[in-house]
Amino acid sequence: MKDFVAIDFETANFEQSSICSMGIVIVKDGELVDNFYSLVRPIPNYYNEKCSSVNGMCYDDTCEEREFPEVWAEAQRKIHEYFPYIEDGEVPFVAHNKAFDENCLKAVFRAYDIAYPDYEFDCTLLKSRQVWPEGHHNLDIIAGYCGYDLENHHHALADAEACAWIAREIL
Repeated sequence: MKDFVAIDFETANFEQSSICSMGIVIVKDGELVDNFYSLVRPIPNYYNEKCSSVNGMCYDDTCEEREFPEVWAEAQRKIHEYFPYIEDGEVPFVAHNKAFDENCLKAVFRAYDIAYPDYEFDCTLLKSRQVWPEGHHNLDIIAGYCGYDLENHHHALADAEACAWIAREIL
């Protein structure tokens, strides 16, 4: 896979629509060419202790941030800088555990009543289980197998970059 966008979301609570940060890494011709990171005011706008303990964020971090549609529009503009000839939804997204990230994206689109373009998602978690059937398949572990040292796990941009490294190696 040579052209794709690695994507990662962090959430504020157990509602899939509660994206509080997002990171994307754009890969073109097999090279990491650009990235985008933003905090997001989640919907619904509250944090639970479990999510905060994982991603280190709280209400004060995002209460003044932009809402998802504005952040997503900016991310899409950046993606289209590199893939101007491709319609929305045609550049594949890659995530480590696509079920989580894809469901978050669908949920936040529903929450804002935005038509979902049926994005294509590939999953580095599922593929890593095929490539390395034994052991754990956490993002940091698999990234290490692929030569990437994930130092800031659960930061959306760091996780997206780790996913991009993995995808270049095994997808």
